[in-house]
Amino acid sequence: MILDHLKKFGGITQLTALREYGIMRLASRISDLRKEGHSITKTMLTSTSRITGKPVHYAQYTLG
Repeated sequence: MILDHLKKFGGITQLTALREYGIMRLASRISDLRKEGHSITKTMLTSTSRITGKPVHYAQYTLG
């Protein structure tokens, strides 16, 4: 599912993985895909929390 998502949409975050597929350990599944030989890049992004107004950091994975 993750690989198909990456091919279709270009990237995935933990929140998307949880909401769309019920995947709670995205980093582990990305590690599995890398072991299978897929080239996946992690980019750290920053956004502002809607609740606290403070910066939050999260990873986005893309094929690369």
